Amino acid sequence: MKISVIIPVYNAEKFVSQAVESALQFDEVHEVILIEDKSPDNALEVCRQLVEKHGRVKLYQHPDKGNHGAGPTRNLGIEKSTGDFIAFLDADDYYLPNRFDAEKELFVKSEVEGVYGALGVHYYSEKAKEQYYPLFGDKLTTVYKKHSPKDVFLGQIYMLGSFGLFSIDTLTIRKESMIKKMDQLFRTNLRLHQDSEFLFRLSFYLDLYPGILDKAVAMRGVHENNRITLVDSKKIKPASTKVLFWKEVDSWAADEAKIPKNVKQHISRMYRSFQIANAPALKKWSMILKYLIVDNKSIRSGLYNINFRNNLF
Repeated sequence: MKISVIIPVYNAEKFVSQAVESALQFDEVHEVILIEDKSPDNALEVCRQLVEKHGRVKLYQHPDKGNHGAGPTRNLGIEKSTGDFIAFLDADDYYLPNRFDAEKELFVKSEVEGVYGALGVHYYSEKAKEQYYPLFGDKLTTVYKKHSPKDVFLGQIYMLGSFGLFSIDTLTIRKESMIKKMDQLFRTNLRLHQDSEFLFRLSFYLDLYPGILDKAVAMRGVHENNRITLVDSKKIKPASTKVLFWKEVDSWAADEAKIPKNVKQHISRMYRSFQIANAPALKKWSMILKYLIVDNKSIRSGLYNINFRNNLF
């Protein structure tokens, strides 16, 4: 196996060295690709030092040296990669020693196009733990039992029972399959949740297999300043980001002929439910009355989602 690990770097000078070294512990890692995204801190210099120290580390920036967000940054990393397999790692997260144990066994089979595992939580400070433990606890981010690849897309879209979700940090993809089958890589117009949108489409087009699900293969680093933590905890209002996310999923599903009609309807209802939940009060209740009459399943779909309920009530 020749794995290219892609790490977008933004505002992560304190953490990126740990991320890189956690990836370099594996002989299977052919290269670690750092894409520096015009970070406001000293991350670029730290990345340069890592390149000088480690022969397998490569550093790139966008052609205009500007800030483009995680989606375009990961796309550039894929473009620059030379490995047969792609793995991702956020600059403030890190891999555990068992990260590629399942991959070494599963990718022997040609039909396996991707493998996912479980993500743990690491608090970088007591302050971060005090602030975010009620949100993340010590629980794993994972699909809770082994499913057939054909069930992964619907399991994520519907979140039936305790299917669960997997993280991009725990995903390894056969590069040739991704390039050949994906309609597009990461969406460039989503500043947040672009990884979730990518995983939805990926699980539709590729056969993804469960790896290690009962213990972490990577750790999510939680600190006071990472953007997705602030969004999840509502320190940054998630309204527009969730609406944009479901709008993107809805737009893709509408154009994808192979998605069943009932699944497209469910996705549209999820999009509507977030539109409703995040609308101004007067408009919100007029939309609720409208959909209770013409499409009450939009309301029912939203009520299954905790973010919808929290924003609605």
